[in-house]
Amino acid sequence: MSHIEMQPFICLEDNYGLILHDSPSGATAAVDAPDADAIEKQLRKYGRQLTHIFVTHHHADHTQGIMQLKELFGCKVIGPKAEAEKIPGLDITVEAGGKFTWAGREVFVLGCPGHTKGQIAYHMPSEFAVFAGDTLFSVGCGRVIEGTMEEMFHSVSQFKALSPHTFLYCGHEYTLANCRFALSVDPENRALQARAGEAEQLRGEGRMTCPTTLGDEFKTNPFLRCNDPHIRAALNMAAASDAEVFAELRTRKNAFR
Repeated sequence: MSHIEMQPFICLEDNYGLILHDSPSGATAAVDAPDADAIEKQLRKYGRQLTHIFVTHHHADHTQGIMQLKELFGCKVIGPKAEAEKIPGLDITVEAGGKFTWAGREVFVLGCPGHTKGQIAYHMPSEFAVFAGDTLFSVGCGRVIEGTMEEMFHSVSQFKALSPHTFLYCGHEYTLANCRFALSVDPENRALQARAGEAEQLRGEGRMTCPTTLGDEFKTNPFLRCNDPHIRAALNMAAASDAEVFAELRTRKNAFR
């Protein structure tokens, strides 16, 4: 079985669009719908018909293109049952711990409350890919808006159980800003220093920093490294729980400039 083609692109100001395409079946999915025109442009460029949209959460910059794309392509929309009343055009609802089949591949649903109460992520083990929405970012994590710090800690931590070879596709291009914060709490991390330099070069050339791999995130993302003694020392939290360290990191990131 050939691998699914994955085509990320930046739209709006800093959102990631992502189109998945299975050549043998013609199945084509968008992960979220931040910008219908941009998604349509990418589809037309390669002569593809959109069959599905995978929605991660209800925020407008992830859902505002759904109805226009449904009208254009008649695609089916899959999204979190917990946010069904807030997401237009849902055809199929899924829940944390569930799974479904798309283009002959199993897709596992991860519950990710925190950024929103009902946010989910989609994990495709056969493709070594996870679509994390606004839960986990390259070198960062999403802002806690509707949920609690404890919920977000557990949502982010579950990614540590996935293969380090898994590609992380996230909802926004935030890597440069995330690196600046990460270096403020983990300044001697050589892998992080290298990642920051790479991100600066890529963005300076107008290129994307994502996808990244979970293996790289395990080395550089402070929100996945709450047990690291260097980070704990920087926060003066040597005896704190991992959840407490996470909450402090997220609180500091909220105020970081």
